[in-house]
Amino acid sequence: MSTTVPYYEDISEIKKKIWSMLTDAVTNRSSPFRIPVFSCGIENDIESRIVVLRKSDEQNNLVQFHSDIRSDKIKILEKNPNSSMLFYDKDEKIQVRLKVEAIINHNNDITKQAWQKTQHISRKCYLVDKGPGTESDIPTSGLKPELDNFDYTKEQSEEGYKNFTVIQCKIKSIEWLYLAAKGHRRARFDVDNNKDAWLVP
Repeated sequence: MSTTVPYYEDISEIKKKIWSMLTDAVTNRSSPFRIPVFSCGIENDIESRIVVLRKSDEQNNLVQFHSDIRSDKIKILEKNPNSSMLFYDKDEKIQVRLKVEAIINHNNDITKQAWQKTQHISRKCYLVDKGPGTESDIPTSGLKPELDNFDYTKEQSEEGYKNFTVIQCKIKSIEWLYLAAKGHRRARFDVDNNKDAWLVP
């Protein structure tokens, strides 16, 4: 009588599971992996924020999200591209941590391709007059009233392209943690050195 080894006892199956969840999150709006925490910083000043996963590319070991070129994190990444991403799925009981090198893309072929796929409604946030994080004397969305009410055409939304940025996150390592009452499991995939290892949870 043969017994099937559960995926979390097979390190190659774990890697498949991770990439399956990342790939699903790009199009599945209900996936918890769709909105990871992205952390970056310089020396002792570390900042974290939620981003939306826009691409998962296993072949090239990267994931990506969109940003505004005027965002504070762009200045940080220009000085220190080393960053991390944190994903957690409560139902699957899986935590995934990525150590990445962030690559800023602005007004190039990568941003042009991504911009063409960006929906009319999603282009709104790149039409703000001043960059994200700019101080204001009043509560504001940063948009002119007509834009705030979506009273603009897709052609008019093209104005936002100058602020549109794609952050490619080149994965250096992946850490996976599976939480189970009968015993947690943890593994690390060192992409840079092509080395996989089990870890004590």
